[in-house]
Amino acid sequence: MLRIGCFHAHYSNIEHIDIALRSLHVELIHYVDPGLDRIKRDADFTAEMAQKKVLDTLNWITSNHVDAILITCTFFTAIYNEDVHHYSIPIISIDDPLFEEICQLDQPTVVAFTNPSTVQGTMKQLAAYAAKKGIALDAAPVLLANTFDLIMQGKKHAYIEAVTQGLIDVIEANPTKRVVAAQLSMVPAAEAAEDQTKRIVGNQLVALATYMKAALGI
Repeated sequence: MLRIGCFHAHYSNIEHIDIALRSLHVELIHYVDPGLDRIKRDADFTAEMAQKKVLDTLNWITSNHVDAILITCTFFTAIYNEDVHHYSIPIISIDDPLFEEICQLDQPTVVAFTNPSTVQGTMKQLAAYAAKKGIALDAAPVLLANTFDLIMQGKKHAYIEAVTQGLIDVIEANPTKRVVAAQLSMVPAAEAAEDQTKRIVGNQLVALATYMKAALGI
């Protein structure tokens, strides 16, 4: 049985991945590090510190006899660069299936975030992903302000409610565009907003199992 190390920034992501990958019949080993999100706004915090911490953790996970790593945090995936950081096992970013979905859309896209620290890095990665495929991307970010602290404080239900309403507001303000939830923690809210508005809301879990099955040759 394949062993996949899952690198999270918050414990709430574990249940989403367990459910999404249940059909693959693989062993999931979860590694959670909420520390970076807690100190990233400190005055003496630097990008170099974040990169070192993420890469040190990836090195640690690879030494734990896993066959692949899934990075589920968009802040972490923005730091990891497959063209620069080389590992002996596959490193899969949670963003990749979502990026593929966005690139296949034939309409402008609004990419919604709750974590302000992930916006710039994720949009940069999305642009690079589209450029590699020769796709002219029409996508713009929107931040659902004052929501991310709720999930970091363990206020799961308040977070889902706030993000659901935020997504509904974005959907109503952009009737001709596809709205996509960019972070794993937003999945329940994306599903709720989709149910309430009857508009498709993209999220990171929709194509994850299929994408990973192909990437790992399962």
